[in-house]
Amino acid sequence: MTIGPGFDDRIQVRKRRHIDVCLSEVVQYQTVTTGLERYRLPYNALTQTSLAGIDLGTEFLGVPLRAPVLIGAMTGGSELSGTINRNLATAAQALGVGMMLGSQRVMLGEESLPSFQVREVAPDVLLVGNIGLAQLNRAMVPELRRALVDVGANALAVHTNPLQEAVQYQGDTDFTGSVARLREVVETVGYPVLLKEVGHGIGAAAATSLIDVGVAAVDVAGAGGTSWARVEQFVRYGGINDLGLAEWGVPTAQALVEVRSVLPRVPLVASGGIRTGMDAAKAIALGADVVAVAHPLLVPAIESAAAVQEWLERFISELRVCLHGCGTPDLTALRAVGVDPVRAR
Repeated sequence: MTIGPGFDDRIQVRKRRHIDVCLSEVVQYQTVTTGLERYRLPYNALTQTSLAGIDLGTEFLGVPLRAPVLIGAMTGGSELSGTINRNLATAAQALGVGMMLGSQRVMLGEESLPSFQVREVAPDVLLVGNIGLAQLNRAMVPELRRALVDVGANALAVHTNPLQEAVQYQGDTDFTGSVARLREVVETVGYPVLLKEVGHGIGAAAATSLIDVGVAAVDVAGAGGTSWARVEQFVRYGGINDLGLAEWGVPTAQALVEVRSVLPRVPLVASGGIRTGMDAAKAIALGADVVAVAHPLLVPAIESAAAVQEWLERFISELRVCLHGCGTPDLTALRAVGVDPVRAR
């Protein structure tokens, strides 16, 4: 695969700018929520569980996890990205949770990039590589496979982000034929493929297009957390140019319900505004297999692996308390209990 002059530099500068904007600007949705507040976990005052005995273990994409948690895709390609990724991976190894890498597009045509090399500190974690759907095609499969081997990935996430790309300066805006190309790559890449949004949500219409594609999992990545249209407007214009675009998407809870109804047997990741153990418990009760968290871990990841681990330990502890309070000893029981809609007053 041939990469044009300056390609890597441009991407690396943009990736670093993304980090800077996420650290310094309000990049969360302001008028759209996840929708999880519309549901309540059923509380059981006569629970027959022991908090210490709650089992959060599960398996996702063929790899065991000690808790149903993934560190969401964040970054890659810059020096700071390397620090962030190693701290995230170190914490993931300590806690037995999974991790998604940021887009590996910058790795195509490169022998190796240190910012993606985390296996040394995380030999056992579920590690998910990453590439954009807009760039995906059969011709890149050998290079893509090499990039996945290079980082020791267990699976590949393909992110679909038409809104982000449309707002991004010189973004990739031609998504015609992308479902067919996704199907080809699923069949040829040799890794389980997870399809994900970046934070504007996958709903019923998109899920219907995936029925016969053969993806191993779907990350609904709903609206309510970080708006990447908002991030790109800060990068491109220095501020919000179109509030409507910044606030557009399928809320996380709605996305979960819709995708689960269309793809009842496909494993689901709930991400997009998952900020607490209660959020995670509600998402799992709504049908998610695991949850993913990204933005809240950015500042801790710049600080240290210990700071990431501390944040995740609180999050996982809250999730454990939620199962205990529901009277559910494990994740299967939590899904069986489900959630109660909050009645409008």
